[in-house]
Amino acid sequence: MPILPIIHYPNPILKTPCDTLRKELPGVEQLIKDMQDTLMAYPFCVGLAAPQVGSLLRIVVIDCSRSRKPCKHHGNLVLINPVIIYRAGEQVMREGCLSLPDYTGNVKRPDAVVVEGLDSDEIPQKIETEGFEAVVLQHEIDHLDGILFLDRITSLKTDVFRRKTY
Repeated sequence: MPILPIIHYPNPILKTPCDTLRKELPGVEQLIKDMQDTLMAYPFCVGLAAPQVGSLLRIVVIDCSRSRKPCKHHGNLVLINPVIIYRAGEQVMREGCLSLPDYTGNVKRPDAVVVEGLDSDEIPQKIETEGFEAVVLQHEIDHLDGILFLDRITSLKTDVFRRKTY
């Protein structure tokens, strides 16, 4: 499967809210496979949203097992039309993004979430998670709404860092 090119900020597609995915849309299965292959092509990358590869559809692929951080996770996830239905707690975590490869930032987000969506077979899923995986889900769903982690930074002066290597 082809590795898809990553869209980088300030490309306006990253700030565009995505359309709800309709079942009959052709090419979705191939897009999901290509997104999974693209995710795997970047070591330690744990999430990818469709806008990052130029598609304005509400699809995310996530695999927190690829992280160097020890965490509880649900393994390889594909979520279509994901929606966060519950948020609780608060945490600050350093986030990075393939679409902003030169920067990381401290982002405050809820510590626990419940997300509903469809898997690649269009079977309804309900994911209850916390910690790192909750942050990844929120980060990727933000992409679907045209929100970047930089939009959630409290202070660009104190909470954004130049990445040393990627």
